[in-house]
Parts: sequence; C-alpha cells; structure tokens
Amino acid sequence: MNRAHEWSRTENLLCVRLDAMGDVLMTTPAIRALKEARPGRRVTLLTSPSGGAVARLVPEIDHCLSYEPPWMKATPQRTVGDIDREMIERLRTGRFDAAVIFTVFSQSPLPAALLCYLADIPLRLAHCRENPYQLLTDWVAETESEGHIRHEVRRQLDLVAEVGAKPSDERLSLRVTATARARVAGLLRRLGITGAAPWVVIHPGSTAPSRRYPPEGYCEAARRLVRDFGWSVIFTGSGPERDLVESIRSAMGEPSHSLVGELDLACLAALIERAPLLIANNTGPAHIAAALGRPVVDLYALTNPQHTPWQVPCRVLNHPVACSPCFKSVCPEGHHDCLRLVPPGAIVQAASELLTAVT
Repeated sequence: MNRAHEWSRTENLLCVRLDAMGDVLMTTPAIRALKEARPGRRVTLLTSPSGGAVARLVPEIDHCLSYEPPWMKATPQRTVGDIDREMIERLRTGRFDAAVIFTVFSQSPLPAALLCYLADIPLRLAHCRENPYQLLTDWVAETESEGHIRHEVRRQLDLVAEVGAKPSDERLSLRVTATARARVAGLLRRLGITGAAPWVVIHPGSTAPSRRYPPEGYCEAARRLVRDFGWSVIFTGSGPERDLVESIRSAMGEPSHSLVGELDLACLAALIERAPLLIANNTGPAHIAAALGRPVVDLYALTNPQHTPWQVPCRVLNHPVACSPCFKSVCPEGHHDCLRLVPPGAIVQAASELLTAVT
C-alpha cells in the first residue's frame, strides 16, 4: 500500500512538539496540512506546558496534552518514573492511528518515538539521523547540519509532505478570542491609546539570556521613538520581567505604559493583533506577531538561523560575529556582541521604515 494513502486513512492523529511556544507556532502550518489531509481528522498535540498555552489558541488543534519529558533541555532534571508510565498509558488509551514527531535538526526524535511505540501507535513519522529500526515506521533521513538549515516552518512542512500532507496556505495559525479582544480594547482605552497616533509594543524579555538585547539599548530606542517621533510605547512581559521593564521605563526620561503581568497569553495575542508594530527579541511574541500578520522588528541573536519571523513584514537586526551560530541559551563567549553591538538607532530606523512601508 502507498504510504501516503495509508496515512490519508488515519482519523485520530497525535502530533508531538515538546518545545516552547514559538516552536509550536512554527509547526502550525504542518499541523494544518495534516488536519486538512482528511475531513474530520482529530488532531491532538503532545507538548510542553508553555507550548500547551499557545496550542489552545490554534484552531487546527482539537486537544492538547502537557508533558515534561526528562530528555528535553528545558525540563527539570528527573529520572524516568510514574509520570512517564502514566503518559504512555494516556497515549495508549487515546487509541491514536498515527503520530508525527516534530523536532529541530539537533534533537533526536527517538525518545518520543519510543514513547509512541510503547503506546501502540501503529504509524510513527519523524526526521532521524540514525536508523530508528522499529521505532519509526516512516523515517525521513536527517540531512541538515549547522551549515545548512532550513527555516523551522519549512522543515516541518517538508516532513509532513513525505506522507502526502500539504496545507491550503503556509501561514502560522493563531486564533484571537472575542473575550481577549474586548479586554484589550478596555486596557487601551485606560491607557489613552486611541489609534489616532502611532504606537508600538516593546517586549524586551526572553527566556534564553543569549537572546536578550541589552536593556539600555531598549531604553534609548524607546526614548527616541517617543521624543523624536511622538509614538506611544507599551511594554509587555511576564510578572518576573517587571524589574527589567521598570528599569527601562525609569531610565527613559519619557512617558510610557506597562502591561507587564496584566496579560494572559490570549490577551497578549489580542494586543499584538491591534498593535501597529512589535519590537522584541527572538522569542514567543515575535512568532505571535507573525501568526497574526503584524509587523515586527526582531532583535535576533545569532544563536541559530532558522527561527526568523515567517511570512510577515519584518526587520531582523543583529551584528555579525565569528562565533555564530552558537546554538546556546547562554552566550558562550560572554560578550553578547551579536546583539550588544546593534545600535539603538538601527531599531528606531527599522521601526520607522517598517511602519511607513505597511501603512
């Protein structure tokens, strides 16, 4: 039987993407392709807690399972135990017809493939560098290396194309709820943001230290946007990023607004949907902007090349360094030059040009 035909018959599909929010969003075109390949197909996503938060806003995903496996970088260190046996049993109870395991090129799919194999999922697809033998029924040889890396969206689209799945469009997918839109509209009224004058959202935080543009650079760029261009600036971030944002605001010497700690993920998406422009590091909100078709200035650390904003007006800013790409969450050289040497004026120029180009 043709493999694509066999996959086209599957109705209850498991997708595995155990990474963070941005990675899940960059996988949504491939998930759309799988969803559209068979009418009525049910798609469940097995993902991390942060991935699950955004997955609940993706219309192609019917159900989400949260899991922190011991083999992933961002999960707390632990040994295999009851939580893993319980997940195998949950997957077995789900009676999935097939599983697609999505990974970046440097990850092995084999631990997740073993999980799916032990859960008796009959079809299992993934990229893999070594011969997976029985762990994968559909093995796509891993050909990428540090010198040749596809965009993350293209990588996952190429994977599902191997079993005949192609999407109606390749944009990222994210649904903004009416409740979130209403709440954000009220917050903007409270801040006096009417839309009559330009405004911008700045998200200066990032989980990985190597991807953080210096706060003093954000301070100077925000100051100039307010002072020289008359823009209003709204800072966003999670509760633990409050001190970072307040240090930037207090040093600006110009008025600004903060919604740090006030927005859940649905409302952050609604705010970015309304914003004329987002300025952020290479982190989740940049991919939210791409999913919603909003322009973004991306302070993009040269840690890896494959996560730039997808199919959206953008400016990607960094400074060339000999140590790129380092693929590290912490700068291995300790100088952060790929971001530190980007002048604030470049952010201001990129923001001005981008907003002019899209209005």
